[in-house]
Amino acid sequence: MKKFNIRKVLDVLTAASSSSETPPPATRENDVIQETLQSEHFQLSKTVRHGFPHLPVSMAFDPVQKILAVGTQRGALRLFGRAGVECYCQHESGASVIHLQFLINEGALVSALSDDSIHLWNLRQKLPAILHSLKFNRERITCLHMPFQSKWLYIGTEQGNIHIVNVESFTLSGYAIMWNKAIELSTKTHPGPVCHISEHPMDEGKLLIGFEVGIVVLWDLKCKKADYRYSYDEAIHSVAWHHEGKQFTCSHSDGTLTTWNIRAPAKPVQTIIPHGKQPWDGKKSERCKPILKVEYKTTRAGDAFMVMSGGLSFDAVGRRSCLTVMHGKSTVALEMDWPIVDFLMLCETPYPNDFQEPYGVVVLLDEELVVIDLGQIGYPIFENPYPTIHESPVTCCEYFADCPAELIPALYSVGRHKRQVYSKKEWPINGGNWGQGTLSYPEIIITGHADGSIKFWDASALMLQVLYKLKTTKVFEKARGKEEKPSTDIVEEDPFAIQTLSWCPESRMLCVAGVSAHVIVYRFSKQEVTTEDVQLLEVRMQCELCDVMESPDPTGGEQQQTPTLPVPGGAASSPQETEPLAQPSTGSTNSDGPRDNMPCVQVRSSPQWQSPGYQVELVIQLVWVSGEPPQQITSLAINSSYGLVVLGNSNGLAVVDYLQKTLLLNMGTSELYSPSDPFQTPCSPRKSRKPSGGFCDSNDGSNASEDHGKSPSSGSTSSDDERKQQKFIEKVKFKSRRFSKTVANDFAKMSWKISSPTEQKPDLEERLRRQCSLPYIKSVTKYYRRRLCSNPEYHAKDNSFCRSRSTSKTSIDSESREAISSFHFCESFPRKTDVAVSPTVLVGTTTGSVLVIALSLPASAYHRLLQSTGISSCGTLIKLEGRILTMALLDAAGSLLPPTYESWYDPNASEEEKERSRRRRPASPPATPPASSSQEVQDSQYVVVCSEKQAKVVAMPSQTCLYKHNITESSFVLRADVVQMAATNCIACFCANGHIMTLSLPSLRPLVDVNYLPLTDMRIARTFCFSGLGQALYLTSPMEIQRITYSQETCDNLQEMLSELFNPVETPEAPNRGFFKGLFGGGAQSLDREDLFGETTAGKASRSLAKHIPGPAGLEGMKGAATGVVGDLARARIALDERGEKLGELEDRTAAMMNAADDFSKSAHDVMLKYKDKKWYQL
Repeated sequence: MKKFNIRKVLDVLTAASSSSETPPPATRENDVIQETLQSEHFQLSKTVRHGFPHLPVSMAFDPVQKILAVGTQRGALRLFGRAGVECYCQHESGASVIHLQFLINEGALVSALSDDSIHLWNLRQKLPAILHSLKFNRERITCLHMPFQSKWLYIGTEQGNIHIVNVESFTLSGYAIMWNKAIELSTKTHPGPVCHISEHPMDEGKLLIGFEVGIVVLWDLKCKKADYRYSYDEAIHSVAWHHEGKQFTCSHSDGTLTTWNIRAPAKPVQTIIPHGKQPWDGKKSERCKPILKVEYKTTRAGDAFMVMSGGLSFDAVGRRSCLTVMHGKSTVALEMDWPIVDFLMLCETPYPNDFQEPYGVVVLLDEELVVIDLGQIGYPIFENPYPTIHESPVTCCEYFADCPAELIPALYSVGRHKRQVYSKKEWPINGGNWGQGTLSYPEIIITGHADGSIKFWDASALMLQVLYKLKTTKVFEKARGKEEKPSTDIVEEDPFAIQTLSWCPESRMLCVAGVSAHVIVYRFSKQEVTTEDVQLLEVRMQCELCDVMESPDPTGGEQQQTPTLPVPGGAASSPQETEPLAQPSTGSTNSDGPRDNMPCVQVRSSPQWQSPGYQVELVIQLVWVSGEPPQQITSLAINSSYGLVVLGNSNGLAVVDYLQKTLLLNMGTSELYSPSDPFQTPCSPRKSRKPSGGFCDSNDGSNASEDHGKSPSSGSTSSDDERKQQKFIEKVKFKSRRFSKTVANDFAKMSWKISSPTEQKPDLEERLRRQCSLPYIKSVTKYYRRRLCSNPEYHAKDNSFCRSRSTSKTSIDSESREAISSFHFCESFPRKTDVAVSPTVLVGTTTGSVLVIALSLPASAYHRLLQSTGISSCGTLIKLEGRILTMALLDAAGSLLPPTYESWYDPNASEEEKERSRRRRPASPPATPPASSSQEVQDSQYVVVCSEKQAKVVAMPSQTCLYKHNITESSFVLRADVVQMAATNCIACFCANGHIMTLSLPSLRPLVDVNYLPLTDMRIARTFCFSGLGQALYLTSPMEIQRITYSQETCDNLQEMLSELFNPVETPEAPNRGFFKGLFGGGAQSLDREDLFGETTAGKASRSLAKHIPGPAGLEGMKGAATGVVGDLARARIALDERGEKLGELEDRTAAMMNAADDFSKSAHDVMLKYKDKKWYQL
């Protein structure tokens, strides 16, 4: 008999009931939308790094290839050529790059690190790689030297020894110069580390060695002994040869320069202190700061150049670093903005035994690269083509791909003004070639800076070039002295720093938010204009109505909150209905009382000339409210089609009509929820802060307390009610003095009625809404400039973000409030019952709620400027875990629906040109057509929402959650964007644990998850941003932008897009020795280094001295490792040219020999005829 199982019966019943209650998901997008994006479409790779190297310590230059190399403290290696040719390499150890040495015209570079390792880099490939490494075990490396056209590298150590390395095999030679043999036997002290090594310019068998304590030795390599020894009392920092090889110059720690004759080691020929004061009594000159480096270069036509760094007098307190140029009898000190790290002179020839003919000086500073032109009077600098990102610290960054094609030329045309006088010559570091493969779409990067400036960069084709610079500080007044600064409770550091920005590339509208709670709306114009006064709108943002006005509660209970939310079609005020106010001041400036109605910075009141480019349309400022500073703006968005700007912070949000210059909505986040909303975040109880003075009378507090103590039934008469009403009206009128008198009176009366228990409250709410939406537009006059003090996140000094440690009530309330985190304009269904799309704003909060606000716009553009825009809240759309980061809208086919926009037109052009430009430029894509009544139940749009923890897809208008994906459990998402990828869309996320992930749309299927970069710096979290077509970037240091790609297509074409560092260039000819120098041996003496340093003669070095780490190929294979068709063709062309030149030279020599033979034959024949008939004694 079969047993009866009650569990199986229950399971069947449960499944049947669930299937009957929940209909099958017939409308799931998976059945309709075919997702084509797969994991094979993604690959993560770094592309290029832009900007100045962070923490530079060393530099080298190839005079033939015209390539500059810079090493940093963190083991990075940056190589620069012509504009757009740059490369980034990184040593695995991360040790500081203390020395760099080019193998001139060989496409190779030697780097020495602070961990006593040297590396040979192959520069003949687009991505340089290490070929060989050598790690020293017992000695520390202090300096390098490699003679031109030599394969032997001299290495000086801290122990005072010199070792020699063969760069082809990267092995140590058995030949070594020990310190005890270099110095005199009578010397009892150690000479110190080797600080300089160089070969004799005219004799390769002589080596000049400088020791730190002040001893210089001229070493004979063949005889293995010291020819001469030169000693000085002060420490040596550098040594420079004269090109004839008869003299050399040393720089010392006391600011002196000593010049020595190589055959007179007893004392220097000349001793000078360039910046020292010469005493009249003949005493010794004063000591100066050390001369860290000196170089001596000669010219054929004039005096030699001597360039040095350091050596200033100790009297020059606070004086900046200087580079001194001594030419003939003139001495010029060039002040630098930053400390000098290193410098080198650019010469016409790489041969040290010839006249160098210097034409420039490359100066490496802490935060800048400067090249000085020595050929022009005044020594002007060359215009630097490399991007300088860190001119002011970067505070925010945005990346836009596939921008309109005409946008980059338009920005470049208004930003090409040059004020500084540069050299007329071209940039001398012009080696390398640009990449052949380029991206077919324009890219723009926008950076906001701590000084209030905004820079637009052309980032197309893996390059970076500044297009336009906008200075937002021109809108505000600047304090001329300390007496104009506000009181000490407001910090004055970087009050104009850019917090966030919103940009519409199609309409060219720009909206910028600063850390001082101000927003500036800009329009783009190609014509200059003079603005008489800036349009200003001041907003009192607070999350509770009781913060606006402290009305007495007749019932003795808690005060009821009345939202000021306009309804669709509500009559909001227009600029024609309200005239600007003319009061010179709107806020309380009494130092004894709380501040009120005061902005943090002061807008200029004088007429402003605005150059072509971005011009101010409107300034929005959040003001102090009852002694509390305005909170920083956390989210910002602009829509040119609607003419609206929406901004939010921890107090709530505000919607501003920048066309009519009116405030449409100003309310707390909690008031956006419907009363029955289950997702509403409960507000913490908060007592209203009572002012201690200022414009509030102290008697008001006592009266209010007395009134609160009474109940309506306590026998109070009507006269008491009238008296209380009159006091309250006067108080509110005084607080609302920024309005006109009539408006303030009506505002106070309605406020009293709202606080009273009456039946007319809905009508009063509507009237109050209309009064509160009155614009505050005025001609700005002088008032104190303020900076937000209680800033919870931004620290301008170190350009980083951290949580506030303040325990004040304001900071605690800011942390506990539900702040606005993101906005998204779209054409969607605000309510479930809607059958047609309408303008909508999606609002994301820090608690994970997505709220919907419906907009009611006038039907035509003409009525848009006359009628107000209606706004209504539609409650919560969906709830997620964590802060809302991004929102987007998809159509029924899964295509991204971008926000609508207005085509750009020049606001200062004539009406005919405006109309012509509107017809010429395409409008924004049409919105989704309205659904018919038979299609009410069908979803035609899908909202994509991503938070710090989750991602969801919601069908509209049914508001059904179709897909949900938990992105991370142990970490959180820092940046997320819905991006276009391979002709479709996906969500790209960057997490705090360094993972980069992508999710398909609409199914939220994980596509890729790569552990790319752990979050070690908040700078990365603040600046990381995605763009379309598989591109992203972040600020890897305060000075450098790192661009990456997560597209397989871009990675496949990356080799072609990267620039080439090495160009096949013929080595310049060696200087002509001349007939007499060659006859009498006065020219340069050569040396067979292979015979001297090779293993056959010198033997092998000790294995314990250094460890060799072989690379994938040797130097011989490296020479043929250049990639690309361009390199092969160039080498073939040069080979043909060289062959033709050699054949031509051979032909010329043959013709010359034939002519010489004919001349000799004729001369011999003439001599024969002359002495033919003469006897021998007649000769």
